[in-house]
Amino acid sequence: MDRAELVELLSPEGLRLLDSLPPYEAGADVVRTVSALRKAGHSPALVNAVLYQSRLRAKATAKFGDFASRMLFTEAGLEQATRLRVAALHAGRFVEAKLARVADVGCGIGGDAMAMAAMELTVTAIDIDEVTATVASFNLAPFPTASVLCADAAGVDPAEYDALWFDPARRTAGHGNTSRLTRAEDYSPHLDDVYALAERMPVGVKLGPGHDREQIPETAEAQWVSVDGKLVEMGLWFGALARPGIRRAALLLTRDGVAELTAPADSEDVPVGELGEYLYEPDGAIIRARLIGDLARSMDALMLSEGLAYLTSATLTETPFATAFRVVEVLPADEKKLRIALAERRIGTLEIKKRGVDVDPATLRTRLKLKGPESGTLVLTRAAGHKVALLVERV
Repeated sequence: MDRAELVELLSPEGLRLLDSLPPYEAGADVVRTVSALRKAGHSPALVNAVLYQSRLRAKATAKFGDFASRMLFTEAGLEQATRLRVAALHAGRFVEAKLARVADVGCGIGGDAMAMAAMELTVTAIDIDEVTATVASFNLAPFPTASVLCADAAGVDPAEYDALWFDPARRTAGHGNTSRLTRAEDYSPHLDDVYALAERMPVGVKLGPGHDREQIPETAEAQWVSVDGKLVEMGLWFGALARPGIRRAALLLTRDGVAELTAPADSEDVPVGELGEYLYEPDGAIIRARLIGDLARSMDALMLSEGLAYLTSATLTETPFATAFRVVEVLPADEKKLRIALAERRIGTLEIKKRGVDVDPATLRTRLKLKGPESGTLVLTRAAGHKVALLVERV
């Protein structure tokens, strides 16, 4: 979306037209919709802008729920936007630390700033891009304690705020088909500048979950967050925003609630043991936080193989931090013998999970020539360093 399209969209006619559209549905007859809107007298630019927003609102429902139907987006902004449920936890940190004036630097479409304003923090949302800042202004309009600045992060005066929240741009410039930046030194603002500020005042930083752990400052609390099993971010917290004694945390948000495992440092792995009746796959947040050892000790479980994120035990322990599987059978790891074994069991539908082996599940599934009415889950991994094929079922 460029500036001209945004001007069309923000006109009274544009907003009325956008809100009058039925919910976007993939596969709908877009040509017919465009034709009907043009016949009604709307300009091509306006029609393009409202249909673009309608599609983004539908996509944004996964992050913003019902709020998405009253928000505006850019494609790049939505891609990097914090889920509202996670943003509320971010905002809660500032509330608990009694830090009332917050600058949201690199605010994007304003997701985190919305959560902060909803908790009655005085938040200044700042973005260098004019279109993005305008979209954030629209989304934050209902909140009296929120304001928006179109400015460079370098121009922010930290003395005007109690704390800073940074969501560095981790994608190439633009509003549409941007690509992810692979090098942290290309982020904007630069992380060295952010960390320098964190030595002087409370700072929170949102980064990708795969961010290089070697670049995490020793003074930061690093918290990895997963939502319904999907790893979504790593947050770094400094000063009053960091919890005493915690340097590693794995936070899981599920439909059943919230669970968190914390530690003062990376945990030491437990020894490798023999394959038991149960196999456990830790949540991605546990893996990235390197808390597998602490999880294993809490479950009286052992590593299946050194350096691989699978645990095993003879007994079942319920935990929100790992998916449990019962080991039904150990099958031959050789592909030809494995194909025969699966055919004998009449398995025609197969979920393939792998870790520590060089295999493409989609290609292997084709080569296995599966036929039959049964379904199963196959885990290809290593046990005590040796390749194994495990037929399992979810507990």
